[in-house]
Amino acid sequence: MQQISCPRCNHKINSNDVRCDNCNVNLALAAAIAENLILSESSTLPDIPVSPELLLPRLGDYLLNKGLLDKSALEEALSFQQERAKQGKPILIGQALIELGLLDRPSLDEAITEQILNLQTSLRQSNKNLEQRIQKRTTELQNALSKLNELNQIKSNFIANISHELRTPLTHIKGYLDLLADGSLGPLTPDQVEALIVLNRSENRLERIIDDLIKFSLAARGELSIEPHDFQITQLIYKITSDLDNQIKNKNLSLYITITDNLPPVNADEEKIGWVLMQLLDNAIKFSKPDGKIEIKTRKEGEMVVTSVCDTGIGIPEERIPEVFHPFHQLDNSTSRRYPGTGLGLSLVKRILDTHGVDLKIKSKLGKGSIFEFSLPTGDVNDGKRSP
Repeated sequence: MQQISCPRCNHKINSNDVRCDNCNVNLALAAAIAENLILSESSTLPDIPVSPELLLPRLGDYLLNKGLLDKSALEEALSFQQERAKQGKPILIGQALIELGLLDRPSLDEAITEQILNLQTSLRQSNKNLEQRIQKRTTELQNALSKLNELNQIKSNFIANISHELRTPLTHIKGYLDLLADGSLGPLTPDQVEALIVLNRSENRLERIIDDLIKFSLAARGELSIEPHDFQITQLIYKITSDLDNQIKNKNLSLYITITDNLPPVNADEEKIGWVLMQLLDNAIKFSKPDGKIEIKTRKEGEMVVTSVCDTGIGIPEERIPEVFHPFHQLDNSTSRRYPGTGLGLSLVKRILDTHGVDLKIKSKLGKGSIFEFSLPTGDVNDGKRSP
């Protein structure tokens, strides 16, 4: 037989003993309690008897209800227990009852056993009720998710349909504006030319909004496809910045482009990455104060080309960064908000980059500016294999 020590009195016992023959403690319960004390980083065991009574609250009330004690006997035992505690020799209520001769050991053990069984029954019933509630709640959540998906599909279809419907009259407007601009409908006065410039600017903005809505509806339905090919992102950056040159100058912003020498081509959908860069740069312009600074950087890291758009704009509170990806949502939702927009831009940027299998990283500090960064595979890497 393997010799081990009792968890309470350290008396040598056999490994198959049920109780310690020195202090009569239940060894299984003593070991469980000792383990809990060790796990809770308690350095010493309390100097109190170890018994099943430790696991059962309000044993005295239970004994009263069973008719094994009357109130005066319980009060006497409680007073005795308090006195022993003052002497530095704490005991449990059951032991107090036995020492005072108010209850015998078999009756105490029987009451504790009954209480344990009742506790086990209650726990089983509670677990059963909990499982039923969890199952019911899971079903409710699944139904709610299914309904939410249906509603999102309805919204996406509506957005797609209304966007296409808007395109037809917009095409007519654009056509006649072009005719006016090239003089096909007669000469214009200087005031009319100025008005035409404003109309063209508004038409272009409306066209971009409709295109964004169509892209969003396709992305929401999982129909946003990409056609990757090799291209020079450097050329794309210069093209995008050239297109936005007037906006940059109108706010007197400083634009810096930092590109690593001998940058290899990237493999991605050039049109959609162009849209991503356009949106990120447009945001940087929109949220930068006059005389601010915008910088576009590209560098090679391993088999990836990293592109970042940095600004010295208003910044984003760190805890609210996840909100910028919510469609039709802006951090400033007041009716008098300073910055216009549909709230679709960054949501679409993320969806496009997700479709490419890359992440959009954001670093921002309120009042100091933001950095938006993404990485694309180099052109000689395609699906993990080098092109011939």
